[in-house]
Amino acid sequence: MLSEKLLNHLNAQVNFEIYSSYAYLSMAAYCESLDLSGFANFFKVQCQEELFHAMKFYDYIFQKNGVVVLEQIEKPNSNFENISDVFETGYEHEQLVTSRLYRIADIATEEKEHATISLLNWFINEQVEEENTFNTILKKIKRAENNPAALYMLDDELGARVYVAPTTTNA
Repeated sequence: MLSEKLLNHLNAQVNFEIYSSYAYLSMAAYCESLDLSGFANFFKVQCQEELFHAMKFYDYIFQKNGVVVLEQIEKPNSNFENISDVFETGYEHEQLVTSRLYRIADIATEEKEHATISLLNWFINEQVEEENTFNTILKKIKRAENNPAALYMLDDELGARVYVAPTTTNA
């Protein structure tokens, strides 16, 4: 059984993952407004991934005999200076997600809640990939800032990204 403290943090994470999905959809809309459909596609895939993450926490809470409490979702930022700003914001967001997961893992470790630790290990490993992806794309964008052809090549590259739900979430 989950402690009230751990359950509250897991519920907060369900809501934060839904917010993350909403934030990435806002970033996709910004990219669409610049006619950068490949960049928009990248963020639409991120949106789907975050909803998957939310549901993974949702299901886990019920598996542990808890109750999910959904909260009002905050309006995401929709004002960006340029495509670089969007990815810097996304990268910072992923770093925030990582710190939140670390905090939940710290609580689960303190409470010796091994099943939750196992779940969180999958998410923490996923965050290494997420942060690296954002950082790599951000570096490419910065190199392409004064080269529209390079930016459109990157747009084409990101347009090929597709969402594939993980078949397993075991660590």
